[in-house]
Amino acid sequence: MDTSKHDLSGLFLQLGLAGEPRAIDAFLASHRLEASTALADAPFWNAAQAAFLGEAIADDSDWAEAADELATLLSQPR
Repeated sequence: MDTSKHDLSGLFLQLGLAGEPRAIDAFLASHRLEASTALADAPFWNAAQAAFLGEAIADDSDWAEAADELATLLSQPR
């Protein structure tokens, strides 16, 4: 049973990344999602991360909302 918090910080932890606000901000500052690219297809994910994100969105899992939030943040102009 998955008891983790399904927010942006929790999503980063699920992806094996640091979930602290500073780490998330640094990630967002150094990565960008092109408009025509699906979140799971972004070149900066490893295979496991891409698979997790793809499944989360396709299955509309508990992580889908956080994944959508991440996609929105990565798509915003800087």
